[in-house]
Amino acid sequence: MSADTAPVTVTVTGWGLTAPTAAHVIRPRTYEEAAAAVRACGVRGGIPRGLGRAYGDAAQNAGGAVLDMTGVDRIHAIDADGGTVLCDAGVSLHRLMEVLLPLGWFVPVTPGTRHVTVGGAIGADIHGRNHHVSGSFSRHVLSLELLTADGGIRTVSRGTPLFDATTGGMGLTGVILTATVRLLPVETSLLSVATERATDLDDLMARLTATDHRHRYSVAWIDLLARGAATGRAVLTRADHAPLDALPARARRAPLAFRTLQFPPVPAHLPQGLLGRTTVGLFNELRYRTAPRARTGRLQRISTLFHPLDGVPHWNRVHGRGGFVHYQVVVGRGQEDALRRIVRRISARRCPAFPAVLKRFGEAAPGWLSFPVPGWTLALDLPAGLPGLGAFLDELDEEVATAGGRVHLAKDSRVRPELLAAMYPRLDDFRALRAELDPRAVFTSDLSRRLAL
Repeated sequence: MSADTAPVTVTVTGWGLTAPTAAHVIRPRTYEEAAAAVRACGVRGGIPRGLGRAYGDAAQNAGGAVLDMTGVDRIHAIDADGGTVLCDAGVSLHRLMEVLLPLGWFVPVTPGTRHVTVGGAIGADIHGRNHHVSGSFSRHVLSLELLTADGGIRTVSRGTPLFDATTGGMGLTGVILTATVRLLPVETSLLSVATERATDLDDLMARLTATDHRHRYSVAWIDLLARGAATGRAVLTRADHAPLDALPARARRAPLAFRTLQFPPVPAHLPQGLLGRTTVGLFNELRYRTAPRARTGRLQRISTLFHPLDGVPHWNRVHGRGGFVHYQVVVGRGQEDALRRIVRRISARRCPAFPAVLKRFGEAAPGWLSFPVPGWTLALDLPAGLPGLGAFLDELDEEVATAGGRVHLAKDSRVRPELLAAMYPRLDDFRALRAELDPRAVFTSDLSRRLAL
């Protein structure tokens, strides 16, 4: 084992900075080194990890190994005519954007951060603002190579049980080494953005339902501190990739340039409670009042629209040293009353959620543990130190499960395992395939132990 791949014991957390655990972190740089690391996993097993943007404990492994796959990061081939890329799983979406945008191609799905590896995007089956038309990331993966517990490498194709277990499988079927991904053609690196205000939750849902299909991207910032007639008021943003003829003359000189913004980092030791009810309430009021009632055609950069927080290094420190809980749930179509109850309960409790968004999901992916189902998804960040937060979120979980919904495993750090089967109907299939593929539980994480995956 080289010096670069020698295990180093460090404290590992998710992006929410809660529940840190110590693990032996190994950083392979080749497939062979990754296979050697898997074979060397002890009784506590190992779990692959990308850029650490899973909010909870999915990429942690207390007392075991964590395989940092960011060193395996080659782009092998780009089909600029057919629109596909073959790359290592450690390649980030940021790197793909840098390379592909000048060629007229964009990643098919991007979440709220571009600092996600391709392997992480598949393992969490990420979704973005375009789920209602494009589905989740796995829909655009044509095939992948998977390093399994026996040290072998399997080519995994769409439509197979192993593909469906791996996409959304949180790294528990093996280490993704490469993937072939279908891309989205674009004429420019700018987006044409429409913004409007919704007066309350019903107004927001009506607007989303009526017009989402006209736009590739759609998301609503929602004020979860507003109460009474304003409960669920929101600012709705929709966007489409701007065609070349929509750009002003100056922008046409470099229509596919990929530019990002960078701001000073968040200090390491912010006081707890900085983002309390008063601060978040003032921000929400300002955000809502300054948003246009209706505006179309504004041009924005990809990084500005999709990844505003990426411009602030270590923004996950903003809730203080105690970290934060990212709570994301989905309820299906026809369960709008459940969504109304959840929003009302959060608003009534005066939770200082920052940020908070609502989106519509389209067609579900076949992944057995993939999060999206057709319906409504609500996502919010809450300071981990809020009094009574755990019990309150447990109550919301019950509401979600009763409505046939689910929590997002890549965001979770605290859901009760007894609710999981109701949320994920293919859970037993996933467990059975894992037991057959990996009988010694070589691939293990804090998440898998907590939820008996």
